[in-house]
Amino acid sequence: MTASVHGPVDVVCLGESMVTFLPTQAGRLADVPSFVRGIGGAESNVACALAAAGHRTRWVGRVGADGFGDHLVSAIAAYGVDTSAVARDRERPTGVYFRTATDRATDAHEVVYYRAGSAASAMSPHTVPSGAVRSGRVLHLSGITAALSPDCLALMRDLAARRDGGPLVSFDVNHRPGLWRDPSAADVLLELARGADIVFVGEDEAEEAWGVRGADAIRAALPQPSVVVVKRGAAGAVSFTRRPERLPALGTGTEPAAGMEPGVGTDPGTDVVTTVPAPRVTVTAPVGAGDAFAAGFLSATLRGLTARQRLRHGHLWAAAALTVPGDLAPPPAAGHADRLVALDDEAWGRLHLGPGWTGEDQEVRTP
Repeated sequence: MTASVHGPVDVVCLGESMVTFLPTQAGRLADVPSFVRGIGGAESNVACALAAAGHRTRWVGRVGADGFGDHLVSAIAAYGVDTSAVARDRERPTGVYFRTATDRATDAHEVVYYRAGSAASAMSPHTVPSGAVRSGRVLHLSGITAALSPDCLALMRDLAARRDGGPLVSFDVNHRPGLWRDPSAADVLLELARGADIVFVGEDEAEEAWGVRGADAIRAALPQPSVVVVKRGAAGAVSFTRRPERLPALGTGTEPAAGMEPGVGTDPGTDVVTTVPAPRVTVTAPVGAGDAFAAGFLSATLRGLTARQRLRHGHLWAAAALTVPGDLAPPPAAGHADRLVALDDEAWGRLHLGPGWTGEDQEVRTP
């Protein structure tokens, strides 16, 4: 099933999506007896989460002309995502991967990708429809795509180049050392991040990729983007926001300019630095939080909310993902999330979110 979105598109997400096999129990891949089929992909995860929240989204990718490709397109379209620009490749397969149930940050975690030579690796400036990619208010990309092939890297360099009149470019660094065969990976990711308008980067991955330690040093390494969001895991996140002319236009015009606290940071050359702690979360599966955080942050940006509100929405959407078994979870209802975002600092600091906190069945698995 291919779905089309009628009317203006809020966010276009481009990247590889794969069929993922989730273990039915903890343990080594060698010992897990069975797996449940799902979908995974940083950019399509963001598209699905935003669509579930009511935003108009489009996923642009490339899949094989096979059953797994059929499943991916159908499953992503079921969220309400426009998949009309997804290409089918008759010569290359859809990527798949298997993973264990343990935290990616631990030595016990295993993930096995079958994506070399996948259909997505054939994306290039010549095979991706430029009009569909640049049709949204925001174009969301990640560093994963750049690692798939030289053609994909050429595409990313083309898309991440800042252009007047084009969509706002959102870039999640998503440093995956295992994907890169080129020792220039760190330089490539830094180049792409510097070309974007909004950048998401983990404090740990910035240190691993660039040898840069701490949020201030990361901002110093990335002076060009209008917004840099540094994710600090359980410690929270900090955003550096410079007042550009483009970001406020994403809002409704009735709230403070996007990324700006009322009455603060009126000098266009001055950063507004906003730090928001993460709520405590009882984690079901430590996957999908980064994509969910980016989706929540972008959703609040599209609504014209302040930097503090955007970071809190990012944390809440991440908490929704952390409290379900798979990579994808429906975001909290806007009204419920807005009430939590409006809490004072003391009440926010007391939040402790566990499975079912959104009041809905969050578990998302595809048949």
